[in-house]
Amino acid sequence: MITTVYYYQYTVVATDKVVSGAAKTLIERVSIYLPEESAETVTQAYYYAEACHTGQERKTGDPYIVHPLETALFLADLHLDAHTIVAALLHDVVEDCGVTLEEITERFGPEVSKLVDGVTKLTRMDDKLQPPDDGSSFLDDSENLYAESLRKMLVSMAEDIRVVLIKLADRLHNMKTLGALPPEKRKRIAQETLDIYAPLAHRLGIWEIKWQLDDLAFRHLNEDKYREISKMLASKRGEREEYVEKVSTGLREELANYGITADVTGRPKGIYSTYRKMEKYQAQGKDFGDIYDLFALRVLVNEPAECYQSLGVVHQMWHPIPGQFDDYIGNPKENMYQALHTTVICDGGTPLEVQIKTYELHQIAEYGVAAHWAYKEGTSGDQRFEEKMTWLRQLLEWQREVSGTAEFIESVKQDIFHDQVFVYTPKGRIVELMSGSTPVDFAYKIHTDLGHHCIGAKVNGKLVSLDTALENGDTVEVLNSKSDRGPSLDWLNPNKGYVRSAGARQSVRQWFRRQERSANIQRGKELMRREMRRLNQKVDDKTILGLFKVDSMDDLLASLGSGNIADSLLSHRLAQIGLETDEPLTQRRNDLPLSSPSSGITVLGVGDLLIRIGRCCNPIPGDPIIGFITRARGVTVHKQDCSSVLHEDEPERLVSVNWGEEQQLYPVRIMMKAYDRVGLLRDLTAVVSNEGVNIASVVTEEWADGTVTMALTCHTTGLDQLNKLFSKLDGVRGCISVTRDRSSMPIPAR
Repeated sequence: MITTVYYYQYTVVATDKVVSGAAKTLIERVSIYLPEESAETVTQAYYYAEACHTGQERKTGDPYIVHPLETALFLADLHLDAHTIVAALLHDVVEDCGVTLEEITERFGPEVSKLVDGVTKLTRMDDKLQPPDDGSSFLDDSENLYAESLRKMLVSMAEDIRVVLIKLADRLHNMKTLGALPPEKRKRIAQETLDIYAPLAHRLGIWEIKWQLDDLAFRHLNEDKYREISKMLASKRGEREEYVEKVSTGLREELANYGITADVTGRPKGIYSTYRKMEKYQAQGKDFGDIYDLFALRVLVNEPAECYQSLGVVHQMWHPIPGQFDDYIGNPKENMYQALHTTVICDGGTPLEVQIKTYELHQIAEYGVAAHWAYKEGTSGDQRFEEKMTWLRQLLEWQREVSGTAEFIESVKQDIFHDQVFVYTPKGRIVELMSGSTPVDFAYKIHTDLGHHCIGAKVNGKLVSLDTALENGDTVEVLNSKSDRGPSLDWLNPNKGYVRSAGARQSVRQWFRRQERSANIQRGKELMRREMRRLNQKVDDKTILGLFKVDSMDDLLASLGSGNIADSLLSHRLAQIGLETDEPLTQRRNDLPLSSPSSGITVLGVGDLLIRIGRCCNPIPGDPIIGFITRARGVTVHKQDCSSVLHEDEPERLVSVNWGEEQQLYPVRIMMKAYDRVGLLRDLTAVVSNEGVNIASVVTEEWADGTVTMALTCHTTGLDQLNKLFSKLDGVRGCISVTRDRSSMPIPAR
């Protein structure tokens, strides 16, 4: 029978009786898989921790010992070693009870003391953390203690992953009791959990922790949406369970006919994962009922060969949906996940997702890195496990090589906390890259020198541009140069999209750092001159040095020329200076349009449509509205009490609409000088349109030297979009310069 996760309230009720019962449970669980003497050590650690925490209470009013006990119970379910269980029981005694590490070493040994010290350091850093002033998410502020805390945690994990397993179990229990904290602190901890700890559990392959952290954090961040989805899932629960029970019984019997003994059950769906699916589907114009894996089966068999046999049976029973099959057994994910995924059209035309794996692979899927624990007493390290955890060793390499915390965090959050794609070398070797990676990322993943000498690429036998995003199954061949010209500085410009992975970007930066300082300074001067000319600004050196907090102009130019400071950041900082000393972007100019295009209306359940405001009633934001699908002009929006819709003969043409978040746009004049050619205006407008920027007007002037000057009045969302647009316009063939016009004068006459 399928289990549906619906709205729930986590509570922990602790009395002396409950605590003693939980302690007995812990000792019974560890006795199942640990030697007798190790189980005795766990018992001693529990009573020692209980004595240390005597008289202490948590915010919930429970005895404090409940928290380390619940943390240890969860890790015992993962069958972790005795040192980890003991450290989990003692992880707060140093910070909260004044116990010294020396005493822990004397009583329980140096290994336990080291683990407790690692968790204590992370806890102390957590206690210092304050939310960002701008209200941004946990990972957005990479220059404060948030970033430093993450850096310490990830480096600790790479040195001994058990530290982070204890921290994850600690965070899971804290999230279950989060309701006792003030609302502001709850939201801060929930956001931190969603940004860091849940992705970390996913990267370690521990699904059992990941889905719980996701749902608990989501509940405190968006309780209304959490309740809405919970009720939505609960309302269809009976129907879904009946349907899944029917198809699972049919599949189980069919597998038995082929001699395959399988456990076929429904796969539960988490609330936060459902929310993410709904967001994705709404963006595609689909509704809740279109989500493929709302109906899902899990098939567990004994041997890997039976997985593929079962897949054949499934595809024989039901028609598979093209493009919805993944073989993670042949191509396992880096977090050790292995299974066959397929989606089929089942009875009644209902999409059904089926996951097929062995019992052993299911254990790995639930508990990830813990299922391959290399520290288990009496066993040697698992070589296969070590190979799959190479990304942990990469953390230590980044720690040694990067120049600061911000750069380290950029590397981690992009390359480790990102979805992956699997591509092939011409010889058939599988290469795992972050989603959206390009041939340049692929080249650097193969070998640093190959990346440095990359001049082109073929994907599936066809020449492609170096900013092409790779997709699952692509075969990639890198074309390289024998010269020592090295990478292009444009590869470090995120707006141009040549490099997506932080590892490749780090390699490019290192190449430029190795170049002569004088060359970097000269390159930095050119970049500085170009940006000032583009923004039509003059800024003194003292102001710029203060903005970047460096001691000399040469140091700044060298960092800029080496790529250590991205030119996109330079553009943004210079633009900000201009805003403080000159006309703000948000201030209207007399010679620019007074209004900007923005409907601010969302049509529910459909894709992009032309939207018009009904002239008969002229609704404004705040009015109750409804949409009417016209035969040739998209959707017309009326007030709900408008006579045009009240007496409509075809009610099926009425659709639900609402006032979305209206995006404020600002008019800006951009001056572009280029060599005149056929198709120049077409290429220019195409670039602007592809960036989602509206052009209000274009004025062109031809010159005798074969050049042309164009003045574009565009509506942008702000400086970030404007800077990105500058980078794209620079790439238009024949472009000489692109600048922002701050004057109110028209283009000068010839």
